[in-house]
Amino acid sequence: MVAHAYDFWLFDLDGTLVDVDPAYARSVFDRVGDRLGRSFSEREIEVLWHGLSGERTPQLREWGIDPDAFWAALHEAEDPAARVEATYLHDDAAFVADLDRPVGLVTHCQEYLAAPVLDRLDIHDWFDTVVMCTGELGWKPDPAPVYHAMSDLRVDDEAAGALAGDGPNDVGAAWNAGLDGVHVERHGPDRRGRCVLGDYRVRSLDELRGIGRPPAAGDD
Repeated sequence: MVAHAYDFWLFDLDGTLVDVDPAYARSVFDRVGDRLGRSFSEREIEVLWHGLSGERTPQLREWGIDPDAFWAALHEAEDPAARVEATYLHDDAAFVADLDRPVGLVTHCQEYLAAPVLDRLDIHDWFDTVVMCTGELGWKPDPAPVYHAMSDLRVDDEAAGALAGDGPNDVGAAWNAGLDGVHVERHGPDRRGRCVLGDYRVRSLDELRGIGRPPAAGDD
């Protein structure tokens, strides 16, 4: 069982452990569009909300959207109370609750949104540390937030760890920090338009219960 092959685990939040009703994302992007003076198609919402194309900033520039203006508008448009009501826990997230070793959360979701979600879903105590990425700390795939979580967990450099997330930035952050990366594919390569590499590629966290850890470099 791969869960027992690691000394600690880190997880992404949105899209990995929780998700939102699509109607909420639509309402947020309608408000963002009003602020930016443009509308967003269903496909554009899907790509940006779930990060299907990887880092969102290059995607925004490709579409002619100023990233700073977009992020400011998005943060203004988000409604914490409405988001909490629209958020649900993936069934396979129970994998996290069953872990008997240090567990951390490393999320791009900001505290004013993440904290109410963790409290309402009653999963805050699943984690020994919760790290919210910021411009000062860094954004995945920058390993700095991962290192911050590892410091909070007090794991040493020899400890074996894994980070699981639904996007390439999560796997990139894991690899950049010297951890194994687990890609949890919630959408499929057809919708994403690409395959995401990882030490594990699964459709559900439950799949990790029945597979072993990949061999280290140099192993026979």
